[in-house]
Amino acid sequence: MIMTSRLRKFALAAHITLAVGWIGAVAGYIALDVAAATSQDAQTLRAAYLAMEVIAWYVIVPLALASLLSGLVMSVGTKWGLFRHYWVLISLLLTIIATVVLVVETQTISHFADIAADPTTSGDDLGALGSTLVHSAGGTVVLLVILVLNVYKPRGMTRYGWRKQQEERRNKEFG
Repeated sequence: MIMTSRLRKFALAAHITLAVGWIGAVAGYIALDVAAATSQDAQTLRAAYLAMEVIAWYVIVPLALASLLSGLVMSVGTKWGLFRHYWVLISLLLTIIATVVLVVETQTISHFADIAADPTTSGDDLGALGSTLVHSAGGTVVLLVILVLNVYKPRGMTRYGWRKQQEERRNKEFG
């Protein structure tokens, strides 16, 4: 089912907003992650870990899930289709992987935040926690790859896409 032009534009605007919001939220998270990775100040570490948990659970995870859902709606409701083009499949796969890794990583983030929330945790213990910076940077790279794929839409149809295209051409010729 192809969406009407008005609905497609609304869905596209929503999808872009959610996807770019996800990237922006990760940028804010990375700022806190850098602070956690580089600071030795107990108050800074405590605040960073607690804020990282809030941003992860209440901003990044919802935006990731909403972006995944809106991307599915866009692929199913537009000419691009879900299984017709490799760039759509790769974007979907990368988005699923990024979302799963994010949800798994939130367990670590919550663990760090629980330790930071304990007033008896010393500054040395907080400094020894480490950071999630490698995951944050890696996730950002994946999100940027998805963004580039969706903007440039490289050529390449799947076998299913070629078959569908041939069917549509035959239907136009004989329909």
